[in-house]
Amino acid sequence: MNDNIEHAYQEWSKQPNLPENIVLDLRQLKNAPDKQEDAFGTFLSFGTAGMRGIMGAGTNRMNIYTVRQAAEGLASFMDTLDEATRKRGVAISFDSRYHSKEFAHESAKVLGYHDIPTFVFDDIRPTPELSFAVRHLHTYAGIMITASHNPKQYNGFKIYGEDGGQMPPKESDLITSYIRKNSDLFAIHVKPEQALREAKIMNLIGEDVDIDYLDNVKTVNIDHNLINTVGKDMKFVYSPLHGTGKVIARRALEEAGFSNYVVVPEQTIADPEFPTTPFPNPEFPQAFDLARKLGKKVSADVLIASDPDADRLGAAVRQPDGSYQLLSGNQIASVLLNYILSAKKKAGSLPDNGTIVKSIVSTDLAVKIAADYGVTTNNVLTGFKFIAEAIHHYETKHDHTFLFGFEESFGYLIKPFVRDKDAIQTVLLLAEVAAYYKSQGKTLYDGVQEMFKKYGYYAEKTIAKEFDGLDGKDKMAHIMSELRDNPLTEFNGHKVISHADYASSTLTDRDGQQKPIDLPKSNVLKYWLDDETWLAVRPSGTEPKVKFYLEVVDKNQEAVDAKLASDVDALDKVIEQLVKN
Repeated sequence: MNDNIEHAYQEWSKQPNLPENIVLDLRQLKNAPDKQEDAFGTFLSFGTAGMRGIMGAGTNRMNIYTVRQAAEGLASFMDTLDEATRKRGVAISFDSRYHSKEFAHESAKVLGYHDIPTFVFDDIRPTPELSFAVRHLHTYAGIMITASHNPKQYNGFKIYGEDGGQMPPKESDLITSYIRKNSDLFAIHVKPEQALREAKIMNLIGEDVDIDYLDNVKTVNIDHNLINTVGKDMKFVYSPLHGTGKVIARRALEEAGFSNYVVVPEQTIADPEFPTTPFPNPEFPQAFDLARKLGKKVSADVLIASDPDADRLGAAVRQPDGSYQLLSGNQIASVLLNYILSAKKKAGSLPDNGTIVKSIVSTDLAVKIAADYGVTTNNVLTGFKFIAEAIHHYETKHDHTFLFGFEESFGYLIKPFVRDKDAIQTVLLLAEVAAYYKSQGKTLYDGVQEMFKKYGYYAEKTIAKEFDGLDGKDKMAHIMSELRDNPLTEFNGHKVISHADYASSTLTDRDGQQKPIDLPKSNVLKYWLDDETWLAVRPSGTEPKVKFYLEVVDKNQEAVDAKLASDVDALDKVIEQLVKN
């Protein structure tokens, strides 16, 4: 084992007053050199999405010391700002995971040592409400302690900027530089919580912000007459998957007029063990196992689930045979968009300069729907902060009206009083869409099928290849390098008609002609084929994975399913070859 790793382990082991969980973890690592290497061989990566990792002892783990280091980086950066800006302070929220509240309070104690005010939620709250709180309280920044939809072993630290979106790259890079300067994790100062409370530097928030957030959420629904009639009788199931949605979503639904829904009781307990679903991710069918049973029992039209920090939302729709089919993130986004635009057109409130914003790896079906209503589409890089930046631009320049934003990874934003994906807003609107189709004697499944018949049958697949261990980043970099050195010219019998390298901001056509891409540089590649298929590749910003995105379109469901299956097989072979090289 590397001497540096052994030294780091020993340094941690001899520290006084370590938390009990850290002491226990160090004991378990004592005779496990491979695990020691993973825990102490590197530092948690801190990027524009913050940091995320397994909880435990070590520099590559989420614990009070790495959290303090991150908070110290933010504090050191804020110390360079003018006093009025610095004194606006930081809003802090946390989810239902182990140590989340502890990490939130440790962050406040570090910031408090620098005399930076904090506004800490009194209990678990969703990520979108933290985004709202930053804007509502006019703080300079926000911290969200969450690992979103990861398994129970994980936690994370996300920093938000003053617009309520995740901290922009420029500021995030500066904060990262300050974080790295504080290499001695045990030398970071904190101030006692009681002293901070008495001095009103650390302040608790909760119901006061809830009320204002919910008042804004009430504006999300479009057809209140529909909700007051059909919506009251429509039955659906909701699950917060043991997370923060339990705090706000039910209040939002009841205040909107949806009274005939049922919750999954076992999953409405805020439990960091996530005992009913080891992967609390609404992308996964198994997350809906209990909702399906309850849905069949009560004859629910739709099943809805939010992830533990309630920024992502998934749904399953009842099919003609009574079973439930999970919708993809792209399908949910498309059916929401279709309803928003049709309802606004019917109400005469569709603006002439309307636009939607989506990530470059999200469905082109949305582009077709938007164009049909005279609405433009703005494609941005992956990461909801880029959608937030686009909204800020529209509000500043007054050149477009934001109507909807989404990412294929089950994240949607309807109204921009929040600047991150918001499952609370989405559960209200999706319930309204289901009520709309019920008013026509149809289900949400029928609505999706109608959309496909009109605009084309779209299907997609995301394959995530994991690269764990200390050499994982090198393997991921090698794959991207291989694709850049040897660009795809054809895929599964179809020609590549153009490809984009967002790292060099260039789009190249089949004749080799290049033109610039007006987006920030990013480590993403995308290929367009001659049959409307597209393929994209990017390393994850928060996990040791390379993600491969594939979308196909065809004339009917049978054809698109066959096409997707064939392309997935071809993509598997491409990935296998890339890993071998």
